Amino acid sequence: MRKNLIASVAFLLASSTAVFANGASDGKVKIGILNDQSGVYADFGGKSSVEAAQMAVEDFGGKVLDVPIEIIDADHQNKPDIASNIARQWYDTEQVDAIMELTTSSVALAVQAIAKEKKKIDIVTGAATTDLTGKACSPYGFHWAYDTHALAVGTGGALVKQGGDSWFFLTADYAFGYSLEQQTSDFVKANGGTVVGSVRHPLSSQDFSSFLLQAQSSGAKVIGLANAGLDTSNAIKQAAEFGITQGGQHLAALLFTLAEVHGLGLEAAQGLTLTEGYYWDRDDESRAFAKKFFDRTGKMPNMIHTGTYSAVLQYLKAVQKAGTDETEAVAKQLHEMPVDDVFGRGGTVGPNGRMIHDMYLLQVKKPEESKQPWDYFNVLATVPGKEAYIDPAKSGCDLVK
Repeated sequence: MRKNLIASVAFLLASSTAVFANGASDGKVKIGILNDQSGVYADFGGKSSVEAAQMAVEDFGGKVLDVPIEIIDADHQNKPDIASNIARQWYDTEQVDAIMELTTSSVALAVQAIAKEKKKIDIVTGAATTDLTGKACSPYGFHWAYDTHALAVGTGGALVKQGGDSWFFLTADYAFGYSLEQQTSDFVKANGGTVVGSVRHPLSSQDFSSFLLQAQSSGAKVIGLANAGLDTSNAIKQAAEFGITQGGQHLAALLFTLAEVHGLGLEAAQGLTLTEGYYWDRDDESRAFAKKFFDRTGKMPNMIHTGTYSAVLQYLKAVQKAGTDETEAVAKQLHEMPVDDVFGRGGTVGPNGRMIHDMYLLQVKKPEESKQPWDYFNVLATVPGKEAYIDPAKSGCDLVK
């Protein structure tokens, strides 16, 4: 009798282990969208990224491996300590399998470190620093929508070619700003340009007057705005008050998206050159996705929103192909599977976790050129993914052999 009982327990344990190894370990697949929902980047990603994630779940069918898919979200307030606490709670007690979006580079770096420690997946769409797939890379970390190198190659490269060969940077004082300034500076110098100076401003600045006066007095042909969201919008508005562009200097919005152009308006934004990984009016497929997104949110998507959709969809495809939500197996599929969706068609994932895809060099239309609502951009050029992103072998990631 005792032998039969031991055998039965052993069988049950073996069966339980098999369930955990093949299939969803806790009866569901749970994804957390962690981003800024109330601050300077709320329009940049925010609640609209949560809607994009939900769209991906619905388009996938609502289930994977015959279990439901759940999306949860939280506002990290652009504070790494708050984000870290949420991430630990999600991974440790709320059975979250993957955390995504992660606007703000300091936040993304903090959460990726936690995900690496706990052997959990993170996919960054909202943050820009190349450190995520460089010195801070993780076997479970992925960088999806864009990065500072792609922005430097796109916007910085275009302006240098147009004669903008002297630069002054107005830079957000945290990891993202430093990385964007450095990447663009390197690109400008490599193409024969010069950097005459820079000044750093706090995140969520309201008054850019002293910073802009320094930029104006530098005499640089281009003032590079190494910031994002409302910081960029406010800097552009205040630059107009100082007559900076009227005086012959060009503003380079190094991270500016459709959402910020909409908030600023064509009158103020016209002529700006920028780089995105997606534009809603590019082709029939992007227009169809954008219409569905607009019906839910009342706005057209930018690269953060569509990139989040793509990241969630690809993660679910990887879980399905792996036959399990176990981290190592899913990460393996994410590294190996090509990307085939409205955002990253033709994309591939490097050994450092960088999703390599085409970027688009865009210029904001003049008000009279816009034919319909949200018709804001002329597509100047496509930047091939292999040009936009750092070769993984040169990224500084210790995972790349």
